[in-house]
Amino acid sequence: MGFRHRVVAAAVAATVIAVASEAGAEDAVARGAYLVRAGGCVSCHTAKGGAQFAGGRALVTPFGTFYTPNITPDPETGIGRWSDGDFLRALRKGIRPDGARYFPVFPYPSFTGIADEDARAIKAYLFSLAPVRQPNRPHEVSLPFSWRFLQRGWRLLFFARGPFRPMAGRGDSYNRGAYLVTALAHCGECHTPRNSLGGIEHRLELAGTADGPDGRPVPNITPDPATGIGGWEKTDLVELLKTGSAPDGSEAKGAMHEAIEDGLKYLSDADLSAIAEYILAQKPIPHQIAARH
Repeated sequence: MGFRHRVVAAAVAATVIAVASEAGAEDAVARGAYLVRAGGCVSCHTAKGGAQFAGGRALVTPFGTFYTPNITPDPETGIGRWSDGDFLRALRKGIRPDGARYFPVFPYPSFTGIADEDARAIKAYLFSLAPVRQPNRPHEVSLPFSWRFLQRGWRLLFFARGPFRPMAGRGDSYNRGAYLVTALAHCGECHTPRNSLGGIEHRLELAGTADGPDGRPVPNITPDPATGIGGWEKTDLVELLKTGSAPDGSEAKGAMHEAIEDGLKYLSDADLSAIAEYILAQKPIPHQIAARH
């Protein structure tokens, strides 16, 4: 092959690689947008009337009020300076780029299960958005719960690092549902009671709590026939996740309504079916939820 032909061939190869790289980046952004919906990032990181993903949403807990951070790619007030490693460490280990440990109101104990490729896709999508300059609002949490150094001990007691491991002997749909429920969609973070230190009560996994988001009760979604959703068919649960309508004619409210409207209703039928399959296959746990006064 002559010199001219080699130059042409090299140029063609470079063009093919560039096009493939651009297509791959677009695929990652599109996949990330889907995963962000599944993860409930929109409603949590958007204050009422505020810019999307710019933070400032108040999360009222028994330990105080936490405000979600800006996760737009603004380099000063958002995550615009974060590397892939920074992003993975935040999700997988619950550690900020500056080394400080997140409070578990950020659901890293569930996000630790997110696969690396999914985490990178989420970051690709967030970095494709317009940056919004909005400083993060300080938390309103009293001592000693505001002391970040105490998170070292909390993590020793209540945090088990991921990633998610599929369960042997179970089908692909069940394991996909398990991944979505326990990691990406972090359903247990809202639907499971916590102890006096804020740790998840795993013996009551998904059995509901009186201290849900904003102090509202969250229902038992185990298949217990008396206190949970044991009388539901899989199609009933899929319908709730798509439309917010329960079999008894009631409608999802509060944080669940937001989770559906901002995220879950955009998921594929296959993923919604997988979520329903996993939840309805769990152990029934009798646990009556009563609102606190």
